[in-house]
Amino acid sequence: MGSETGLRERKKRQTYQAVSDAAIALFLERGFDGVSVAEVAAAAGISKPTLFRYFPAKEDLVLHRFADHEDEAARVVAAGRAEGIAPLPALHAHFRQGLDRRDPVTGLCDHPNVLAYHRLLYGTPSLAAGMHAYQNRSQRALAAELGEGLCAQLAAGQISAVQRILAEENVRRIAAGESAQALHAQAVRAADRAFEQLGAGLGAEYGDGRR
Repeated sequence: MGSETGLRERKKRQTYQAVSDAAIALFLERGFDGVSVAEVAAAAGISKPTLFRYFPAKEDLVLHRFADHEDEAARVVAAGRAEGIAPLPALHAHFRQGLDRRDPVTGLCDHPNVLAYHRLLYGTPSLAAGMHAYQNRSQRALAAELGEGLCAQLAAGQISAVQRILAEENVRRIAAGESAQALHAQAVRAADRAFEQLGAGLGAEYGDGRR
């Protein structure tokens, strides 16, 4: 039973990826608004109703790539606590590791496909709005992991804002022509300063020592 379930999940993920790849290729070629869902389904070799079972909205064809990251900050905090590491040091280390491996989520990635994806994402109002909704869900998940009450919500809001601003600045500079390699050291220093300021503002509960 377990192997059958695992096989179904793998096939489901493969279908997600194949349909999304087909959609994004069309969107990059003709624009998000210039491609219908029916055309995406035809390109992916599935029916329109089947597509909607995987992707309830057209925007999800693009935004689903963030799905695995939606609770990432919360998972990093949980894993850090299991090792006795406070939330901010755990998140800081994770962000720096993302910069080192040129993770697109950090904005420090100049692969042509990623650059094209960013142009599509930030150049399409409905996708930008969907990205904002994703960020809100991610922030709520982080707040739930940090604890209960207003303090946890405020902390999650500040942390999420810092990560977003750092990533957007990296995206902006790379879009302006800088390479990820040339920008890396500056991006690391910016992240270090940002998390240092977070630690000073949030205090020992989230930023200092081990918890």
